[in-house]
Amino acid sequence: MNDQFGGDDPWENYLSKIEGSSPKIEALGITDYYSLDTYEQVCKWKEKGRLSDVGLIFPNVEFRLAIGTGKDKAINFHLLISPEDSKHVIEAKRFLRDLKFKSNDDTYACTKDDIIKLGRDHKDETLEDEAAFKVGANQFKIEIDQFLVAWADCPWIQKNALIAVAASSKDGTAGLQGDDSFTALRTKIERASHLIFSSQRKQREFWLGDGALSKEKIEQQFTACKPCIHGSDAHSHDKVGNPDLDRYCWIKGDTTFETLRQICMEPELRVVVALEPPTGCFASQAIKTIDVSNADWFGSSNPLELNTGLVGIIGARGSGKTALVDMIAAGAYSLSSHLNNKSFVQRAEKYLATSESTLNWFDGATSQVDLCAIPDHELSNSPRVQYLS
Repeated sequence: MNDQFGGDDPWENYLSKIEGSSPKIEALGITDYYSLDTYEQVCKWKEKGRLSDVGLIFPNVEFRLAIGTGKDKAINFHLLISPEDSKHVIEAKRFLRDLKFKSNDDTYACTKDDIIKLGRDHKDETLEDEAAFKVGANQFKIEIDQFLVAWADCPWIQKNALIAVAASSKDGTAGLQGDDSFTALRTKIERASHLIFSSQRKQREFWLGDGALSKEKIEQQFTACKPCIHGSDAHSHDKVGNPDLDRYCWIKGDTTFETLRQICMEPELRVVVALEPPTGCFASQAIKTIDVSNADWFGSSNPLELNTGLVGIIGARGSGKTALVDMIAAGAYSLSSHLNNKSFVQRAEKYLATSESTLNWFDGATSQVDLCAIPDHELSNSPRVQYLS
């Protein structure tokens, strides 16, 4: 559609740009309209020893929906396909064949041959295959309802792919926001998507429930909070690994497709678009202070500040390590499974009758437990730390 990879040896230039990228590219999504051809070529280069530092290469099949934005651009819709199944190319192409486009009383399937035929039928019967495919791809559009029916009818694609949609106003769903008549359609598209393509901070905040809608409203309207991811969207050599404004996509996890699935479940904690990867703690996952009420025995530092990277407590025998750990675990709803006649909370029960453990988290949240009713609190709250006693 917009191939600007010129030069005497475009493949060598492309591969060299990836291999010499800074920061290093470790996961690579190969994007093509309606096709996995370029992905298959990249995999062949990988088999020959190129891209040795790239741990994950996967196809990103791009579609154009049969709905335009206010800027007269079709909305871009993506299918990120897992390479874990050895037959993923065959299965993905089988799914694509079920997507159809009708034009001039003819119907075309989402296959290379049919898109080439569409290009020739639309413009010129004498076009060469590559030119005809580009013309056909520019004409081929899919209906979102048709796509969702095909998705629902294909267990393989549901298990092995993720849906993404662009959020921009140019070729994404934000381009529909100026017309109320498209609100339901926009919601349907975004509701079906697992991921949002955007580098904008406000988009990230919105899809995490920190913007115009609360987290509860996002989950109610769109099924779940969504991760925002971003790539260089390179159409030429100079853009490979160089996203606009140095907005790099950092994902926490192993270099596998499973990690992309994981960011859909933990969009706040596992992905960020920024110049540098995050350092230190996530505000919602680090405890700032612990405060134990009515507890002279706890010491003078009450509330007590904690290290944001706390993973263990070190001290001399009898200095109160177990007491402190139990208070933290209790306040984080993670103690009940460790309660026995040797635990501090059981042995010190008479000193805890009027005490509560309160954790203050870096995002401003608090979690609190009555130390004489720990199981009751934990039945209604999810554990917030892992306690290895």
